[in-house]
Amino acid sequence: MTGVLATAAPARGWRDTALVALAVLASIAALYVVSGQALVAAAYAGGIVVLGLIIRTGLALRPVAAAPEFAAPDWSVTHAAIDDPAQAVAITDRAGRLVCANARFADWFGTAAPPRLPLAAADPARAEEAARTAWRDGAAHVTQVSAETGEYALSVYRAGRGEDHLIWRLTPVIVRDATTEAIAAIGGMAGRALGRESIQAAIVAPDGRVLAANAAFALRAVGSETAAIIDSDFVSHFESDASQDIYFVQERGRGLPVRFLHVPIADPAAGAAADPSLAPSLFLVIDSHAGVGDARAGLPQIEALLARLPLGLAMVDRDGRFLFANSAFLRVAGHDGNVPPSYPSDLVIREDKGALADAVRRHTQGSMTSGDVAVRLRATPEEPVLLGLAAVRGLGECAVLLSLKDSSEETRLKHEIAQGSKMQAIGQLAGGVAHDFNNVLTAIIGYCDLILMRHTPGDSDYDDIQQIKANSNRAASLTRQLLAFSRQQTLRPQVLQLPDVVAEVSTLLKRLIGERITLEVTHDRGLGAVRADPVQLEQVLLNLAVNARDAMADNKAPGTLKLMTRRITADMVRAMKTDILPIGTYTALVVEDTGHGIRPGQIDKIFEPFFTTKDRGKGTGLGLSTVYGIVKQSGGFIFAESDFGKWTRFTIYFPVHVADPSDQIEAPKERKIETRRQQWTAGGRVLLVEDEDTVRAVATRALVRQGYEVTTASDGEEGLETLVRTYDEGGKFDLVVSDVVMPTMDGPSMAREIRARRPELPFLFMSGYAEEQLRRDIDIPNMHFLPKPFSVQQIVDAVEAVLRGDAP
Repeated sequence: MTGVLATAAPARGWRDTALVALAVLASIAALYVVSGQALVAAAYAGGIVVLGLIIRTGLALRPVAAAPEFAAPDWSVTHAAIDDPAQAVAITDRAGRLVCANARFADWFGTAAPPRLPLAAADPARAEEAARTAWRDGAAHVTQVSAETGEYALSVYRAGRGEDHLIWRLTPVIVRDATTEAIAAIGGMAGRALGRESIQAAIVAPDGRVLAANAAFALRAVGSETAAIIDSDFVSHFESDASQDIYFVQERGRGLPVRFLHVPIADPAAGAAADPSLAPSLFLVIDSHAGVGDARAGLPQIEALLARLPLGLAMVDRDGRFLFANSAFLRVAGHDGNVPPSYPSDLVIREDKGALADAVRRHTQGSMTSGDVAVRLRATPEEPVLLGLAAVRGLGECAVLLSLKDSSEETRLKHEIAQGSKMQAIGQLAGGVAHDFNNVLTAIIGYCDLILMRHTPGDSDYDDIQQIKANSNRAASLTRQLLAFSRQQTLRPQVLQLPDVVAEVSTLLKRLIGERITLEVTHDRGLGAVRADPVQLEQVLLNLAVNARDAMADNKAPGTLKLMTRRITADMVRAMKTDILPIGTYTALVVEDTGHGIRPGQIDKIFEPFFTTKDRGKGTGLGLSTVYGIVKQSGGFIFAESDFGKWTRFTIYFPVHVADPSDQIEAPKERKIETRRQQWTAGGRVLLVEDEDTVRAVATRALVRQGYEVTTASDGEEGLETLVRTYDEGGKFDLVVSDVVMPTMDGPSMAREIRARRPELPFLFMSGYAEEQLRRDIDIPNMHFLPKPFSVQQIVDAVEAVLRGDAP
């Protein structure tokens, strides 16, 4: 019985069990005493035992509730576990609800209702993508997200019994500032270490104010380590004597002369355009006649200070060996690892080793000097860099301070400027050649027309003359390509939609590229209109399509040529972060092929004239240069991208055209043209001014055959004298036809002189240069243009159109 009770209630202990047993025995004894019958007492005892067994069996058969494996979550404990002042921590459930967050998270992002993760200001797109990645992979990391309170690094982890929670950790991204770090170093442990070695250090602003100084500098400058020296004039603490030695003013007559080690603290993120004179500087002030003591004393502190600076700095000893080089120096020098080589000359190519070793030796043995030496690094042997050398004293083994600037951005800019200058020079040359060649072609085509007037199609010479004229016209198309490259051709711009131009040329392109190449055309909605010459745009598409076809000719699989038009907003341009494309709204034309691509070393040269990636004899090298010239003359921008062996993409950006209200006012102009038409009668007197004898002869014969009275002059001065003399004698001219480029006095100068006397006289200029350029140079009304080369019929029609008032 005692065993049953002990099993049923083990928590009572052996004491309770013993008391119950004694009580049962006492009751049996009492019953025996009262009844006097042992059988009754025995029956009573047996009943107690049976009852105990029944109770024990019932307790054994009763189901015992299992203890829970985990207790209910106590979020206060979780909150205490994630409390971290250095980072924000939050926990969200499957629905994205904010379950728990630490105090730092609430400070930075808040926890206002609705109770969801409040990262709307912290790159929501990146946060959502990180959450999806964490649910899928278990973890996600984002190096930088932007919020109203700053920049953060984000980590997301999946956790929980059922992996039904996400833990978010956001750590602030600290933007390192070279000036701030230098000020903290000089005012902290590094400054105190320099002071122990009798080295005074100060950070000085470009205007000469002291931004920070160690206690050693303050002691020698004003006599107290704790004196207020910030914002004082750095130069005011020093003076020089008759021998040009420099002393502290406060130590006048009792101090040692000092020397300066000057290190500009320029931000490398500013690139090559940064001016070192506008950056703060670190000045180390050292006694001229005092050493540092131990040869290596203070060098670890110097290394610690220079290692934090973003400048490429290194120290060498008197034997020319490296003592120290910071990470910026090794990175710019292209050296792998954190340990510099034995000598600075190990970083340069073989041809420059001797010159660099001699320069280091001169600075280690000579007086306090500084200078630069141009070297070519082994990492980038094609680009010389400037290595600065400055002799130092008072720093133990340190003898020369080396500085190396990251000039990659400067080199890139130099390449771009050189490339632009070369393209401009070639363009000017091409324009001059095209202009002179057009004069020759004008004479050839003109004489062919005059000869054809005396021959009929049945004559034996007729076909030969036609061949001469046809080849002359082919030569004229070549000059138009040269003018297109030099952006001096005549364009007829119109306001148009790029999809219309693509649709016009698509049929021709399908025949041009062949059946093995698929042409895909897609257009964005809401495209803005552009202002360009549709004929020239078709030429651009044809040239790019021909290049794409040739690039896909060797493909084993069928190729694809894609023509796409895209709507480009100002925000999209801003996101490109390019200095070439001005921020604005554009309509882009994209031409992409699946050909062999362009090698990385060639993509910067593809727009140069006569440069081609095709085999010898298969390309003139003028196709892409013509495209470049047309796009630039139309006010657009063209960019090339390629993945060698896979694809090439050309993207052309045209500014969206904004209509000018004045363009709609055409009624007065139309009335003036109609008035001139009514006043004109066939014939008239023409003053022809042209310095090329053959062109002048052809034009004269063409106009005389049509009944015009022509007076000729060989240059601008002669033309002006002829006009003045004719009007003084009572005559007049109805039209002046003149070349633009002539010796002595050119056409525009002559036109201004004539307009000062006869403002009503119309002008027809003949030139191989662009009409737009001519109109920019000559801003006079009633001026018209005839491009060279021209035929006999074209000059006759142009003169008649001007006199009738039909010319544009």
